[in-house]
Amino acid sequence: MSPALLSPDNAADEPIALYVHWPFCVSKCPYCDFNSHVRASIDGDAWRAALLSDLAHEAALNGGRRLSSIFFGGGTPSLMPPDIVGALIDAATRHWRPTSDIEITLEANPSSVEAARFADLAAAGVNRVSLGLQSLENEALHFLGRAHDVREGLAALEVAQSTFGRVNFDLIYARPDQSLADWESELACGLSFGTDHLSLYQLTIEPGTRFATLVAQGKLNPADPDHAADLYEQTQAMTAAAGIRAYEISNHARPGQESRHNLTYWRYGDYVGVGPGAHGRRDGLATLRHRKPENWMSAVTRSGHGLQGEEPLDGRDRAREALLMGLRLAEGVDLDRIARLSGLPIDMLVDRHAIARIAGHGMIRQDGQRLRIDPAGMLLLDAILPEIVAV
Repeated sequence: MSPALLSPDNAADEPIALYVHWPFCVSKCPYCDFNSHVRASIDGDAWRAALLSDLAHEAALNGGRRLSSIFFGGGTPSLMPPDIVGALIDAATRHWRPTSDIEITLEANPSSVEAARFADLAAAGVNRVSLGLQSLENEALHFLGRAHDVREGLAALEVAQSTFGRVNFDLIYARPDQSLADWESELACGLSFGTDHLSLYQLTIEPGTRFATLVAQGKLNPADPDHAADLYEQTQAMTAAAGIRAYEISNHARPGQESRHNLTYWRYGDYVGVGPGAHGRRDGLATLRHRKPENWMSAVTRSGHGLQGEEPLDGRDRAREALLMGLRLAEGVDLDRIARLSGLPIDMLVDRHAIARIAGHGMIRQDGQRLRIDPAGMLLLDAILPEIVAV
């Protein structure tokens, strides 16, 4: 017998998250496959009006629910005029019911120009910033195509820490020719700044990027997978010793300082996505906005919103997404919840024989209906998931 499907009434009890995409950057980084674009100029008034219209369209469909987080991503949201950020926060908190501890995050580049806006962004309502330091070595920053140097990045971090209650910064490791000693020194420096959250990503070569072209031409050699695994294990040991354990495969936080917005994604809650290329999950629908800024803007002008499409997600779709996202978390997934969400029995969600086999190697564990990947298994997550996810 199939479990009782999680009803819309049940889902409506859970808070939602809001993602706002600002697609513009000063330049395109060679490793980046995000929806980011370089434009000589933009019409700020037109973008403000269009984003507010896109937001209002979503609110008309599910307004009134509790709102636990807002995330301004990109692109480079710290290039947004603070008055646009403030207008979107004000509108969102009118359309939905903000929780008392609503988290409002903005991604920022660590340039002096953008750091000068931090006070105005805080006044607009931003209470958490995610800073794209990416490296604490000048040579690496040049390799990664970053416009800032270490001195400017650390100055921006200092401003961020004095302005916002919560600060995260990103670092990219497993760069070509990066030794264990190199990364140990760099990460130790990063841990010394006392932030409560770090996002630590291994460099991956994404299709369509400048780095992918260089690899194809034989001009760039990615890190050896075994060496990358050693760097990952070193990362886990150092962050755990510093009290900032991994709660997701690449994200580390002190207890209580996890990104509530990203947890909504990973725990498969509903979220609204507005702006070019933004994805959303609303009442069993996958929503997608037009990706190119000009196409999105034309759609908003024509229809009052930037939607490119809405696709119903059946039980298998929802179960698969919930498993693939949730198993990235150290806490794992609640199989009973996913069964209720999808309307499928647990035996159709996962391969119990594969779980037992992999558990015998110390890479996965199941406690009741709580399934989680062990730290050793996270190294092989991409190989484990196809083995155990049955939908």
